[in-house]
Amino acid sequence: QVQLVESGGGLVQAGGSLRLSCAASGGTFSRYAMGWFRQAPVKEREFVAGINWSDGSLAYGDSVNGRFTISRDNGKNTVYLQMNNLKSDDTAVYYCAADARNLLWPRTDYTYWGQGTQVTVSS
Repeated sequence: QVQLVESGGGLVQAGGSLRLSCAASGGTFSRYAMGWFRQAPVKEREFVAGINWSDGSLAYGDSVNGRFTISRDNGKNTVYLQMNNLKSDDTAVYYCAADARNLLWPRTDYTYWGQGTQVTVSS
């Protein structure tokens, strides 16, 4: 069983930056595909970014491409989401996800999910 704990959320002004972290435990992190998703109030869950485990291929949602960067540190069992030039529309709860299959967008059926961290962008 894999446990995922997100951190790094908070309140930031529009145009600012945040870095989210997701610490994983309970599995072989280097062999897990990792993803970030977000969900704003009254909206459906949205894919943000993903990274597979085999060759580090990346994928980004259209609304964040060019502003957000996903990365992983297998030595620290952690995946990061660097968020730059934040906008009010980025306000949401951000979730980390993991799967032993080598998933990447458009696959979104990750097996393990964290509890989420709130990101609020003030305009």
